[in-house]
Amino acid sequence: MAPAVGRALTRRFLADPATRWTLAAGGLLSLAVMLPVLALGGELLSGAEPLRRAAEVLGAPATWALLARSVALALSASIVALAIGLPLGILLGRTDVPGRMWALVVHTFPVFVPPFLSALGWFYLFGRSGFLASDVSARLLFGWGGAIGVLGLTFAPIVTGLTALALQGVDPSLEEAARVAARPTRVVRRVLLPVAQPAVGLALLLVFALAFSELAVPMFLQVRVYPAAVFARLAGIDYAPGEAVALALPLLVVTAALVVCERRFLGERPYAVLGLRVGERMVYRLGRWRWAAAAACWCVALASAAPVLALLWRAGWQGLAGAPAWMGASLWNSLAAAVLATAAIVGLGLTAAWAVARRRRWASAVDSALMVGFLTPAAVVGVGIIAVWNRPATQAVYGSLAVVVLGLVARYAVVGVRALAVVIRQSPAHLEDAAAVFGARFTRRMRRIVLPLHSQGIVAASLFTFAFCLRDLDTVVLFYPPGGEPLTVRIFTLEANGPEPVVAGLAVVQVAATALLLAGAALAARRAVR
Repeated sequence: MAPAVGRALTRRFLADPATRWTLAAGGLLSLAVMLPVLALGGELLSGAEPLRRAAEVLGAPATWALLARSVALALSASIVALAIGLPLGILLGRTDVPGRMWALVVHTFPVFVPPFLSALGWFYLFGRSGFLASDVSARLLFGWGGAIGVLGLTFAPIVTGLTALALQGVDPSLEEAARVAARPTRVVRRVLLPVAQPAVGLALLLVFALAFSELAVPMFLQVRVYPAAVFARLAGIDYAPGEAVALALPLLVVTAALVVCERRFLGERPYAVLGLRVGERMVYRLGRWRWAAAAACWCVALASAAPVLALLWRAGWQGLAGAPAWMGASLWNSLAAAVLATAAIVGLGLTAAWAVARRRRWASAVDSALMVGFLTPAAVVGVGIIAVWNRPATQAVYGSLAVVVLGLVARYAVVGVRALAVVIRQSPAHLEDAAAVFGARFTRRMRRIVLPLHSQGIVAASLFTFAFCLRDLDTVVLFYPPGGEPLTVRIFTLEANGPEPVVAGLAVVQVAATALLLAGAALAARRAVR
């Protein structure tokens, strides 16, 4: 009797068109994310030789010492980002600091630029031939202190932005009740910060994951990290793909720990601030401290933007004029790969995001699978992509731009799905329920209700996802096809031997393309709010 009941429930579950559509879309995205990860296990179990190499590599104390150094670097960068971003998020999110919106824009923009370009900008400021060069500044920049500072300041806008977003979404009734019996500082400490805690926790998780998987910045600043060891086995003179697979295994353990933390301590709580009376938020007046707070906020914002300005200064007219000759097809490769990856993520992710927003019972599993791709270090994703597609039968994929698209989808699918889920969650579900009562199928409800209602927000989420795909370096640098390197990889490879003005000019082109995308996303989001 029990098996028959189970089969009946399964047939009834799959009879729902919404379930079939969303399972198909979520399943394809999850497959794109999990296949590279699962391929690593297949490579390891393919014979006795891979197991022997894995035992040798993982048995070496230097391997675990290097892993510990990378974890320490990521933790230190996360602490710096928290120390900068949390107070700045409070000041820019809920106080009357003059020009706080523009300060937030200036501060958060560099997070959408490849971190390597920020490190390059700091080098043009404080390096041996920089604008503010000195022996002391050069020694401080190259090494652990420089890597922690660059990564912490680069990723601090993630903490700032998520903190400000969470504080702006707090229900004003909570503050109104607290203000009756407590001072503003106590309200912030006992009401606002606890409500914003899930968003801050998510920000720290993202900062740690990004800093831990960062490859280019530590290599440029001469700091040995674990992802660089994987990169050396695939793109250096010590070519040893079997050892790269073995070195990727401890990174999977770190990924599993991050995913467990995200599910156990955060879950859906970062969405808890959505749908409240955000237009009625209370602004805290700083009084005589208003201009001092503004000065502090703008100092941090300008410090975040300083590397971008340094790139423009170093490029000058010579670098900007010479950049097209050195660019080749790299800008086109970046744009084409990012467009195709974004189309795949948004096209498949829209129905998956609907399921996440409407809390379908299986949607949490898909969301967790997609989060694995983002939290997994880029080196692991790269090794997995190579293991899956570098085969005689799939050379048509591995030797073309399609492999770059697959890597970007595996890495950033969760960015698009969660951004779309935030957009869809802003509308009540009863609009779709009413249409379903009158016989509208799932596809018709999506086409006639969800898409028109959230068209501007979907455009903004798409551009947001596009910006992440465009900025990627650490993932695609391991497997880009010959002649198909993106602009970020071209800048990275030219940095060592190319003319400095031209390298800076190429970096300015990357920054300008990102600025145009984000401006379009902001305009679309603003129209969506109206």
